[in-house]
Amino acid sequence: MPRMTDRQRGSAEILVLALLRERPMYGYEIIRELAQRSEGYFSMEEGHLYPILHRLERQDLAQTEWRDIDGRRRRYYALTRDGLAALNTGAGDWATFMHWFSQILSTQGGGARVDI
Repeated sequence: MPRMTDRQRGSAEILVLALLRERPMYGYEIIRELAQRSEGYFSMEEGHLYPILHRLERQDLAQTEWRDIDGRRRRYYALTRDGLAALNTGAGDWATFMHWFSQILSTQGGGARVDI
């Protein structure tokens, strides 16, 4: 899988929060879900994910819980109320950004429209 680009890194926290909105997940599960749902476009290494998860936890946007499942101890991350608010704000910011980004691309010098 290719490494994440700078553009993808800028969206990584919002993507992680979006996954955690559905259910608590452990690190590798988050990596797998991102890759599966994006057909490999969003591939993330553990070395990139865990600092994000720790930052979200420090900011009270995610909380953790250790679980023993099938003889394996895993740390699960769950979205907090503040995390949901941050996700809603961040998703709105990204939607606005993408709208105006698309507007600029579609009107650039009368060139071909680029759909995003």
